[in-house]
Amino acid sequence: MSTDINTENLSTVEREAIAYLRSPEAIRERCGQLFDLAREDQLQHFRCDLSRLESVADYVIQVTQQTYPDLQIPFHSRWRHFEVGTQQRLPQLDQRLAALSPVEKAEAKFDLAMTSVLLDAGAGAVWRYVEPETGEVFRRSEGLAIASFDLFCDGLFCSDRQSPQADAIGLQQLTESELAQGFQVTAANPLVGLQGRLRLLQNLGKVLSKHPELFGTEQPRPGHLVRYLMNQAVNGTLPANAVLQAVLVGLGEIWAGRVAIAHVNLGDVWVHSALRDTGFGSHLVPFHKLSQWLTYSLLEPLQELGLEITGLNQLTGLPEYRNGGLCLDLGLLQAKHAAVTHDPHLPQSEVIVEWRSLTVILLDQIAAAVRAKLAMDETALPLVKVLQGGTWSAGRQIAANLRGGSPPIQLESDGTVF
Repeated sequence: MSTDINTENLSTVEREAIAYLRSPEAIRERCGQLFDLAREDQLQHFRCDLSRLESVADYVIQVTQQTYPDLQIPFHSRWRHFEVGTQQRLPQLDQRLAALSPVEKAEAKFDLAMTSVLLDAGAGAVWRYVEPETGEVFRRSEGLAIASFDLFCDGLFCSDRQSPQADAIGLQQLTESELAQGFQVTAANPLVGLQGRLRLLQNLGKVLSKHPELFGTEQPRPGHLVRYLMNQAVNGTLPANAVLQAVLVGLGEIWAGRVAIAHVNLGDVWVHSALRDTGFGSHLVPFHKLSQWLTYSLLEPLQELGLEITGLNQLTGLPEYRNGGLCLDLGLLQAKHAAVTHDPHLPQSEVIVEWRSLTVILLDQIAAAVRAKLAMDETALPLVKVLQGGTWSAGRQIAANLRGGSPPIQLESDGTVF
C-alpha cells in the first residue's frame, strides 16, 4: 500500500522493513521464533507444555457450546459487546440511521467501531458503568463498549456535538472532563488509562486529515474508510488483510511512545532480546492487537454492504489477557519464576512480550485442535469465530473461577495496549 505519507522519503530497505512489521506474516514469524525457543525451554520467563493442548481445546469447545450450541458463531468483534444486557442498542442505532444510504450507514458504523475499539483497552478491576436508560451495570470490555456507544450516540465525537458520527474536529475537541463524565469516572470509580484513551482519540482526530485518500478531504471521518475499501474490492471480494493494512497505515501515528524505524511509528511492536538485532527491525516482535481487533470489528459493516471478506485466517489471534490468561491458567504456558505472576509488568517488559508471543502461536494450535474435534475446516470455523466462541470467553470464565475475573498476570496498562 502506497498511502503512507511517512514512508515517501525512506530507503527501499526501510520501507520493506516497515511493511513487513505491519503484516500478519511478521506477527506469526516473530512470535514463532520465540515459541520455538519456549519449546526448547530457552526463554527466561515461560515454558510450554503442549501435552495440555487437547484438554484446552475440550474446554474451549465446552464454553463455546454453552453460548452457541448450534455452532453458528459470529465474528469476535466489538459488535458483540453492544449486544449485552436487555437494551436493543443496535436495532435502535439502525433506526436512527434509517434515512441514510447503505454506504452512509456503514460509514457511521465505522465511526462507532473505530472510536469504541480505541477506548477498549482494559478498564481495571474496579471500574463499572451504569447504563442510564436501564440501570444495568457493566464492567470491563462490555462496560467500555456501552459507555462509548452512549457517548457516540450523544454526539460527543462529532463537531456538532449532536450527530451519531465521529469527525476530525469533534475528536480533537474532546476533553478529559467530557470523557471522564461519559465513563462515569470518580475517585470511587476509577478507570485505568483515561488520559491514554483521550490521547488516542485526539490523535485519531489529528491523523484523519493527513490521509485524505483514506478518510476524505471535507470533514475527514473514520467512516470515510468505507469508500476507500470498497474501491479496493475486486468482483465484490475484499481480503481481510487489506482492511488491516488500511488501519495500520491510517492510524499508525496515533500510538504514543512506540518503537519507530526512520521516525515511522510502528505501533504495537516491541523488543525482545532473544531476537538478534541485525538491523531494520530484526529484533522486533509485532502484535497489532487493537488494530486487528478493529479490523475484525470493521468486517461486518462491509459484509452488510454485500462485500465478501476473504483470507480471514491470515489475521492472527489477539494477544491480550483473556486469551493469554487461558493458556497460562490451563497449563499450556507455565511461568518459570514467581515474579511473572507476583509483580506488575509494563507492556514493553519481556515477560509481557513473551506471554503475548506464545499466545499468538498457541491460539493457532488451539483453533486447529478445536476444528479437528468438531470435524470443521478453516472456512467453516475461521480463527475469528474460535476467538469468539471460544478462547476469549474461556479465558474470562477460567479467570472468574480462579480469581474472580482478574488476569493471572498483573498489567500496568496505559489504556492503549490491552
